[in-house]
Amino acid sequence: MRRYSRITGTGSYLPPRRLTNADLVAELGQRGIETSDEWIVERTGIRARHFAAPDVGSSDLGLEAARNALQAAGLQPTDIDLIIVATSTPDMVFPSTACILQNKLGANGCPAFDVQAVCSGFVYALAVADAMIQSGGASRALVVGSEVFSRILDFNDRTTCVLFGDGAGAVVLEASDTPGILSSDLHADGKHVGILCVPGGVSGGQVLGDPLLKMDGQAVFKLAVGVLEKAAHAVLAKAGLVEADIDWLIPHQANIRIMQSTARKLKLPMDKVVVTVDQHGNTSAASIPLALDHGVRTGQVQKGQTLLLEGVGGGFTWGAVLLKL
Repeated sequence: MRRYSRITGTGSYLPPRRLTNADLVAELGQRGIETSDEWIVERTGIRARHFAAPDVGSSDLGLEAARNALQAAGLQPTDIDLIIVATSTPDMVFPSTACILQNKLGANGCPAFDVQAVCSGFVYALAVADAMIQSGGASRALVVGSEVFSRILDFNDRTTCVLFGDGAGAVVLEASDTPGILSSDLHADGKHVGILCVPGGVSGGQVLGDPLLKMDGQAVFKLAVGVLEKAAHAVLAKAGLVEADIDWLIPHQANIRIMQSTARKLKLPMDKVVVTVDQHGNTSAASIPLALDHGVRTGQVQKGQTLLLEGVGGGFTWGAVLLKL
């Protein structure tokens, strides 16, 4: 009998500090940077975001999301036999944020590692966990997307610092004899490294290069719209389904315009798209599991429905996962 994997629990966590556009505009104004709520909303759809406290790391946010997902699945930390954390803002150079989270959670002993694919990270991590469960390498996986992007923002660049927020989302993925994850499709093209990156590193106790986020917004937008459509059609074809079979599109929450364009290309009305970008901003690898958990807990997303998860990120990476909840 073929072995599959299914999501049995979702969870999320947002740090308490919430900044509306007005709050951020006021802070930027003190730096001499001019912007406005209207400018931000018109270009991105973002109205608010959450920033973590200085002493809170990705493992801390991920821990709360993981606990919520485990509770939803009716499991204890010791039931988990695989932990994958998708993050671009790890607690430290090493060990992995997954290992740090594992110890805080009390799930010591199972394999734990990070996946770095920036905003596509959760889709990548979910596909890896699915493959490990299908192969028999794990039975109950905890897949987390967690970010503190506020740490790497250039608050003198109004085109990028208004876009991002902090948060974490998680799912429990369990082995099943009925299909949950139906198909996945992952890609990367390193020739686009320069359009979205943090071009810095650490050497000899010093930061080399620039440790703050850089983005060519127009280039990212143009590339994102095209690859998201291709990835969506690829996972549908692999599963033998069509666009009309999708109950919910849960995309990476980067920009409402990208999400609207993707929905149009898939012939989906916006009322079939889970949207959290207005309240969360772009939380990178955390955005898809945050949106998924929001959809589940508000009752939008129901058991048995077919979901399309997809994201794009620096690298340039992109991918999609089609699943039945």
